[in-house]
Amino acid sequence: MAPSRALAGLLAAGRRAPQAAGAGAHSSRFVLPRTYHSYDHPPPPGVFNAAEKAILSAAYAHVPEHGFTQHALSLGARDAGYLDISTSLLPAGPFSLIKYHLVTKREALAPKSAGIFGGPAAAQAQAVPVEAKVERLTWERLQENRDVIHRWQEALAIMAQPSLVPASLHELALLADEIYHLSGDKSVDPSWYTKRASLSTIYASAELFMTNDRSPGFGETQAFLQRRLKESSGVGAVLGNVAQWVSFTAAAGVNVLRSKGARI
Repeated sequence: MAPSRALAGLLAAGRRAPQAAGAGAHSSRFVLPRTYHSYDHPPPPGVFNAAEKAILSAAYAHVPEHGFTQHALSLGARDAGYLDISTSLLPAGPFSLIKYHLVTKREALAPKSAGIFGGPAAAQAQAVPVEAKVERLTWERLQENRDVIHRWQEALAIMAQPSLVPASLHELALLADEIYHLSGDKSVDPSWYTKRASLSTIYASAELFMTNDRSPGFGETQAFLQRRLKESSGVGAVLGNVAQWVSFTAAAGVNVLRSKGARI
């Protein structure tokens, strides 16, 4: 499946297709119920159980030093009071730690949004255009990578593995949907898909740019993000560029593996 079709499929799978007026409220068009936000459904259940959270949260503290690795997971298990073998609770291995980063930083956007914009019902929030809120929240999310950005290319090498690309794209699509949901987007036409696919591509390219950004406060990354958002008026054309994510992450993975091989 082509990468652009993969993301479009993920978006379509969890989102109710726009309905004509008078259509039934309980359509059978859901394949993955409540995967994406809507205004008439509660949020999905948590991704991690209590034991997984305990190990992953402890292991995450070791990522800046040890990276998204099995060693970090083992250290986290010990810190949480578990035996090293308890990491078998996480069959995805280091990708579980990457997913923990992706999920927790995405979930942290909701309270950030409430603090920045005063909550969805506040007059201040209503006065801020959706596009401006999308830019602000996307930048807030990018800044959450700052403590692990020196390890992120190693994470990309893992995420680029063929068996993990669908799950990685799925998390990227969830992030784009979260940002638009928190920004107050209530579109029900086909633009629902194209806007989120466009933002997914822009976020991924900005994140990759950030891995090589040495400017104070990642100012060059912020400028890059702003340029890409301004250029994205043709969102339909951007949909096809989701392939950039796969090609960039695959290249990052090859480069990291080569560098490791050179040190062995």
